[in-house]
Amino acid sequence: MTLDFNALPLRPAGFAATLGPTVVIAPHPDDESLGCGGLLALLARANVPVWCVLISDGTMSHPNSARFPAPARQALRETELRLALAELGLCPTHLLPLGLPDGQVPGPDAPAGAAAVARLVDFLSEKQPATVLCPWRRDPHPDHQASSQLVRAALAQLPRPPRLLEYLVWAWERADPADLPQSGETSGWQLDIGPVLAEKQRAIAAHASQLPGSCIDDDPAGFTLAPTMLAHFARPTEVYLEAVV
Repeated sequence: MTLDFNALPLRPAGFAATLGPTVVIAPHPDDESLGCGGLLALLARANVPVWCVLISDGTMSHPNSARFPAPARQALRETELRLALAELGLCPTHLLPLGLPDGQVPGPDAPAGAAAVARLVDFLSEKQPATVLCPWRRDPHPDHQASSQLVRAALAQLPRPPRLLEYLVWAWERADPADLPQSGETSGWQLDIGPVLAEKQRAIAAHASQLPGSCIDDDPAGFTLAPTMLAHFARPTEVYLEAVV
């Protein structure tokens, strides 16, 4: 039996501040706003420190664009991410870009993955967050799954690892039953983000290259978020999962 996200208990907006200093892991620019933008905005309102780690270079959304070659796409998407963080009330400089290849984020056993794990260990050791936000371990995108593996490998090396909460992005639309949390695998809750829903929507809008009407308009096969997908992130709640110990 799989978990029914909509049946999870609802926690009030004020609960967010109890999570303490937080690091959010974003496989791509926009995952932070889609999956947990409301929580991040609530943390900012409560003056709780937040940092963002960007795993990939974000260049594969429009791989055939001539007007925006890969370095320009990477720069554009990182700029959009910083704008989104500002819309959420966060410091745009609280960002660590790891620059791993979009669409081919390596696992921790690969040399580049092991190097990323080492950087995560150093970063987390320096910042000492109480909570880490990471994509759901089986979120149906290979980069999201690899990002989860990198984070778990890093946490395993810390003497006192922070709390790990998992957020949803592609599981809303693409998940097979086996991708979803199974009974007894996780506990979970919904967070009321109604007070900051406008901030979340502005942060999503900051990722304009990923939305209909994208400025990267010379790649017919390029990716933009479908309105049906975006509708999941216009809700006044966000879902968080935590492993059952």
